[in-house]
Amino acid sequence: MLKVENIEYKTKQTKILRGVSLQVHPGEFVGVIGPNGSGKSTLLKNIYRMLTPTSGEILLDGKSLIKMSNRKMAERLAVVAQESEANFDFTVGEVVQMGRYPRKKMMEAANDEDQEIVKQSLGMVGMDEFLERSFLTLSGGEKQRVLIARALAQETEMIILDEPTNHLDIGSQIKTLSLLKNSGKTVLTALHDLSLAARFCDRVYVLKDGRNLCDGQPETLISSELVKELYQIEAEVFTRKDRIYIDYK
Repeated sequence: MLKVENIEYKTKQTKILRGVSLQVHPGEFVGVIGPNGSGKSTLLKNIYRMLTPTSGEILLDGKSLIKMSNRKMAERLAVVAQESEANFDFTVGEVVQMGRYPRKKMMEAANDEDQEIVKQSLGMVGMDEFLERSFLTLSGGEKQRVLIARALAQETEMIILDEPTNHLDIGSQIKTLSLLKNSGKTVLTALHDLSLAARFCDRVYVLKDGRNLCDGQPETLISSELVKELYQIEAEVFTRKDRIYIDYK
C-alpha cells in the first residue's frame, strides 16, 4: 500500500534522513522505533507532506504521494501528528467533524450521517460524553484521543500517527492501540515504548542516525543487544505467554 524508497531529507545545515526505505502492506500495523533524533518524526512528516524529501520517492498504491492532490491524499490517508493543536475554541464535536471535510463537496454542510460518524468515532475512543465540550479545556491525553477520533471519522484506509500514546495514561495507551490494531485499517506509527511496539506491531522498522538499522517482526528483532545499541542501557528481553517483556536495568 505504501512504499518509501531511499528517502533523504536535509536542511541547510544537517542531513536528517539518509536513504530511509520502508513498506507497509494493506491491513498491517507497522511501527517505527528508534532513539530521539533518529529521524522517526521527520520520516513521517515527509510521508504526510509536512516536509518535502530532498530525494527519493513515496508511493501510495503505486502512485506518487508527493504529486497527489491534497483531497486525494486526505481521502486515502489520515494523520495524527504530534503538533496537532486547535488555535480556536472549537468544540470536541467540531474538531472531529473536521475529519469529514475530505468527504464533502465545496461548502457542503455536515449531514445526519456525518454527525453520526462523529459520535461513533468519539465513542470508539471513550470521548462521546465530551461532544459539546471546548477542545481547549481538555487535558493533553483527552486532546490526543479526540484527534484520533478525528482520524477515524475521516474513514480512510490508512492512518499515520506520530507518537499516538503521548500524554496518555497506561490504560488509555493499551485501549487506543488495541482500537487501532482491531480497526481493520492500515497503520503506520512512530512509537517510543518498545513494549508497546512488541505487543501491537506486525513489523517494526528501526532507525538510527537517520538510517535504516534493521526491520522485521518484533519477536525476532527486539533484543537486549538492540536496546543496548539504541539507548545505551542494559535490559533483559524475555517472552511470557507469547508476549514480549522488557526489564530495564
